[in-house]
Amino acid sequence: MHTITLRQLHYAQAIAEEGHFGRAAIRCHVTQPALSQQIRLLENRCQTALFDRLGKTVTLTPFGKEFLAHAGRVLSAAVDLETFADMSTGQPARALRFGLIPTVAPYLLPDILPSLGTDLADIRFSVSEGKTERLLAALNDGDLDLALIATDAERSNLTSMALFADPFVLATRNGTELSNPVSLENLPRDKFLLLEEGHCLRDQMVDACALKPDLQGRTFAATSLTTILELVANGYGVTLLPSISLRREKHNRRIEFHTLGAPGASRVLRLVWRANSPYEALYRKIGDIVTRVGQSSLRTDLQKDVNDPSSLHPDRRLRTVPSPSSRTQA
Repeated sequence: MHTITLRQLHYAQAIAEEGHFGRAAIRCHVTQPALSQQIRLLENRCQTALFDRLGKTVTLTPFGKEFLAHAGRVLSAAVDLETFADMSTGQPARALRFGLIPTVAPYLLPDILPSLGTDLADIRFSVSEGKTERLLAALNDGDLDLALIATDAERSNLTSMALFADPFVLATRNGTELSNPVSLENLPRDKFLLLEEGHCLRDQMVDACALKPDLQGRTFAATSLTTILELVANGYGVTLLPSISLRREKHNRRIEFHTLGAPGASRVLRLVWRANSPYEALYRKIGDIVTRVGQSSLRTDLQKDVNDPSSLHPDRRLRTVPSPSSRTQA
């Protein structure tokens, strides 16, 4: 009889989380036919279906739900075993798999990677980008070792380290008549441009600007900050930006950046990893490096590019915008 493999369990878990064979195949870095073949072998071994295929929608069968609950424990144990095997060397024998959310990666990676290479020359890194929920799921599955996110990771099997506050600034079209600092309460709510559902920055902007929960009337939600800034530059609205983005975005002369009036608003960047990892000391050292690099970038960019730098200094107390875990995904 066919033996169940860890690969098949990984594939099944990915399908359950994505609800789609194609997206699961992309996530697992395999072709869809290869993934489907392994699932067929797994279902043949179980002699029953794990998934209901309803058109483009894929859901777990009742048996599939119980099977995946057992599979999750097996995959977690496999990760623990692999980590234990690495302990004999005193450090990971493979590259550390490091995930970052899209509203952090393009702004901090160019500075983080050289610093990690200098301070941790013996450690190799494999870097990827993804929304928060996907990164947390990958941590849970053992597909990632640590992740850089901007929300609380309220999961008992994960440990997090707060790094630094990343204040928000307001981005408007060049020539907009606003005096610094800007009061968010006085800005028209229908002018805010948002990221699509699934980005925690969207949720944080909704909370910071007290936008109505009913946002269905908005005809456009961008997939990236780059797209939003193009719309801002062309006068379609305004948006909030994390201050770590200023170094990259400050060269766009079609956009003005404005400080926020007290109490301001910010997000807190966090490093997250699996609880009880034998490499916690290493991960905290990585967190210290990211904090040093990030805070240095904030001090440099804010003082150069914003009219009232004191109001956005990372050491000043700002209102940290919550992003409820029930709806935060990136």
